[in-house]
Amino acid sequence: MDYIDLIQKTLDFIDCHIFEKISVKNLAKVAGFSTYHYYKVFNSFVGMPPMEYVTRRKLQFALYDLNNDKKILETAILYGFETHAGFTKAFKKAFGYPPSFYRIHAPKDIPKGINLRNLKKNRIGGIIMQPKIIQRDAFKVVGYEFKTTLKNNAHSRDIPAFWDQCNIEGKEQILYDTQSPSKHGEYGICINTNMETDEFSYILGVEVDHFEKARKDMYQLEVPAGTYAVFTTPLVEEKDFVNSIQGTWKYILEEWFPNSGYEIDDSKLDFEFYDEKCHTWEYEKISMEIHIPIKQRDLHQ
Repeated sequence: MDYIDLIQKTLDFIDCHIFEKISVKNLAKVAGFSTYHYYKVFNSFVGMPPMEYVTRRKLQFALYDLNNDKKILETAILYGFETHAGFTKAFKKAFGYPPSFYRIHAPKDIPKGINLRNLKKNRIGGIIMQPKIIQRDAFKVVGYEFKTTLKNNAHSRDIPAFWDQCNIEGKEQILYDTQSPSKHGEYGICINTNMETDEFSYILGVEVDHFEKARKDMYQLEVPAGTYAVFTTPLVEEKDFVNSIQGTWKYILEEWFPNSGYEIDDSKLDFEFYDEKCHTWEYEKISMEIHIPIKQRDLHQ
């Protein structure tokens, strides 16, 4: 059996024993290696030490449980994290962003098993999506607020419905008519996430120079200056647009962030930006941008 297959055997073992305490010694025995040899071979194939990988998988499975309305403390303890705070700290250390950020933006499927042979194949000659890193000044947004929740994944259904409702009621056009933004483009911004209740607000708005024209039913938001990683979704036909956005978020959260050397800047706001490039009446293939505030990761945390 090839080395890659022996390491694959231990990856499958980890997923099957995800609730148990797992050690490098256990995994080396499954692979038939000495502990020292297993550590080196695992690192070469997976790109991280075995126990770091085990922690990441436990965190990913724990998030799936949280997304299915399991209690945070109960879930943290089930996967070997003694406290809610300990779980959150471990998650941010592993991935570079807090669990709430993942829960808002990531797909809600159960974590898929890792296939090393497919992973190796996909990393050879493929297109690696790299963001633009930019400095952006503070700016103002006026728009409409929609309150939703992470419970039962309601937000994944409610936010698209909110966009449809705004289109039906002509609210997007009202924003352009009343606010006269200097440039075309709509922002989708999640704010005021409450980790205790799982509630947050979603703002659909346009950029403005000032708030003087904002009506009483509109939300006013100041987006602070910051360093942003800007991802552009692949150019696709309209029927594939939603999947391209979800796929880009999956890449950002599960591949780019953990390997980038950056972490999310919690003091700033991430947002999606939709401009003329997503107009189906102008272009056969469309795209949009995802802006994420970042800072260099503190490796000593």
